[in-house]
Amino acid sequence: MKVWLDGHLVDKQHATVPVYDHGLLYGDGVFEGIRVYNGRVFKLRTHLERLEASAKAIHLTLHYTLREIENAVRETVAANGLKDAYIRLVVTRGAGPLGLNPFTCPKPTTIVIVDRIQLYPPEMYEQGMPVIVAKRPRIPIECLDPSIKSLNYLNNILAKVEAIEAGVHEAIMLNTDGEVSECTGDNIFFIRGGRVVTPPISAGILNGVTRLFVMNEIAPVCGSFHRGRGVPHGNRRGSYRSFLDRWRADRRRSRRTCHASPHRGIQSARWRERAGELKTEAVVRDDGVNDLQRHTLVMFDHV
Repeated sequence: MKVWLDGHLVDKQHATVPVYDHGLLYGDGVFEGIRVYNGRVFKLRTHLERLEASAKAIHLTLHYTLREIENAVRETVAANGLKDAYIRLVVTRGAGPLGLNPFTCPKPTTIVIVDRIQLYPPEMYEQGMPVIVAKRPRIPIECLDPSIKSLNYLNNILAKVEAIEAGVHEAIMLNTDGEVSECTGDNIFFIRGGRVVTPPISAGILNGVTRLFVMNEIAPVCGSFHRGRGVPHGNRRGSYRSFLDRWRADRRRSRRTCHASPHRGIQSARWRERAGELKTEAVVRDDGVNDLQRHTLVMFDHV
């Protein structure tokens, strides 16, 4: 595999960064996760604009223009010859002296990785999978704006560890108000009776590119889109019956799990089928309802 590193395509094993890079030392940097479907990069310009916005938010000046980064992404995709792939576009603060001061790093490091990725076992994309609700909440917006797609994913990683220790692959994270936010690496949609609900940005989520595509481009075909309040989790003491259908108590782990349906991407046949079923009665909303019982949960990763 080839990796684009600061203007050059290099073999994967030779793609290295200095140990003094602040992205490594402090998680100081930004990234984008982008999909390639059938040889076409999905919503690349939107991803680049979000990268630029994240960099600006942490006072990081990109070394390359968006056009140059776009060309680098397409060059790397072509060099690796994958029809369906995952792109990890990374901009670190760059190498500099020890210490938190980001302005001591003269030049950011820019990296483009194109490779295969599989977040869950293949059968789970067709049959669904159990997930848990993490005990660890999302970091409040006031502490770290989730619209910044930064290199520090420790909050998500620790929730992922909870899921793994519970014997499942994914966890739903709540915010500090007890509202549903997102999974460790996925945006969430609830489907019931021809209505689609997804948590709002104010719940402390990443504004996923695929999430926007569902709301702005699929939603007008299926129905309409309304802004509103957050999605309540229900009983904050641990009873999740009002949250989703098919919850079950697992006494062996002293946890509750639910059945979720992950998707590889917007090209998923099951999502297209679901969108077709919704027809004109569908309403795509980024708010909540008082009772989420018997909802179907659909997850799209953060691309």
